[in-house]
Amino acid sequence: MPRLALIAGTYHPNCCGVAHYTAHLRDSLAQRGIKSLVLTTHAAAQASVDSDVLGVVRDWHVTELWPLVRSIHATNADILHIQHAAGTYGFDRSIFLLPLLLRLTRWRSPIVTTVHEYGWWEWQPSGIPKGLLEWLKEWGQTRRWWDREDGFLLTQSNAIITTNRDAKQTIEARLPYLSDRLYQIPIGANVEVSSPAGESLTQVRHQIRQSCSWDDDVAIAAFFGFLHPVKGLETLLPAFKQVVEAIPNARLVLVGGVESLALPGEQAANYWHKLQTLIADLSLENQVHMTGYLENNAVSHYLLTADVGVLPFNHGVTLKSGSLLALMAHHLPVIATRSTPPDPALEDDQLLRWVTPRDIEGLASELIRLFSNAEARHQLSQAGDRFSRQFSWPDIAQKHHDIYQALLSAPSRRATR
Repeated sequence: MPRLALIAGTYHPNCCGVAHYTAHLRDSLAQRGIKSLVLTTHAAAQASVDSDVLGVVRDWHVTELWPLVRSIHATNADILHIQHAAGTYGFDRSIFLLPLLLRLTRWRSPIVTTVHEYGWWEWQPSGIPKGLLEWLKEWGQTRRWWDREDGFLLTQSNAIITTNRDAKQTIEARLPYLSDRLYQIPIGANVEVSSPAGESLTQVRHQIRQSCSWDDDVAIAAFFGFLHPVKGLETLLPAFKQVVEAIPNARLVLVGGVESLALPGEQAANYWHKLQTLIADLSLENQVHMTGYLENNAVSHYLLTADVGVLPFNHGVTLKSGSLLALMAHHLPVIATRSTPPDPALEDDQLLRWVTPRDIEGLASELIRLFSNAEARHQLSQAGDRFSRQFSWPDIAQKHHDIYQALLSAPSRRATR
């Protein structure tokens, strides 16, 4: 089996969606016999209990590149796989030089880069005239030396994986000569279904409602994911006030922690307090429960015993949302906000109930309709469950395995070993 080294900008799966994805991928690959090392920051490694998570840099500044290169060579890995999202590297662009430095230091193993986002943010250093910078970006890109957004990260990779349609289409349009090494492998559910051990689902349903101080006959809508201002919670809460007025036994649970890479420390505490204040202002203290961060099994039990899933994101929901796939995998009918442009993979009226972002009245009306229609809930839950099975982690791991094997068996690769 190939030796795999993964580079992660940060590796705090409890606080970062990309790190959480990487942890899931590692677990699924391990089930296929592919063990992996993670090379990340010293701080992230110190916070991990996994001995295969190695701290090799202090941060992602250019001064740390040579220690990183030395550490990569020391792994003697057969495959180097870089997980890239700008925010996980603190928006430091030095990582874009890494593939070039590796090639210059005679690294011969294949480099794979997973691009979690692309086409929305570019390097704009101070001190370089804007006109000159634009000329340099285009000059190198035209000659296929570098990419105006990600430097050498894509042009020097043997395989490029995107997790979403938008990133793939943008890369194809901008860098068509890379199409033959470009793959799209969607993400999977960020929490897998965990069947209760030794208890019936009825018992777990009772326990969940009891823990929230609710009666057994309440109907629960569940939001799942990191709590963040872009998730539309300021729309959901006043909408739910209208739901409770129409359906007194309706309840809402916000499943997920607030502290994340995008909302750290004091910012997270302030936002948690803001949500609690909004709940109090709406007199929903007895109808809304915020769980905070939970382990995967506990999250799964909340979702298994809910009646409706709701994702009111301000920018709309796409297949980049592991929370959407998790709600579907837990047999929940889902109400979600439509993105602009809409994600064509989700444009099936039998799959989701769509609402417009930031539409309090529309969201309340759709929640009331779905709470009141058991047959509609059943049909949506069945369709969502079937749909989510396309994105299983075993399938994702197999597709990665196939890419690794193809690279390792390529004639040019065999000639360099």
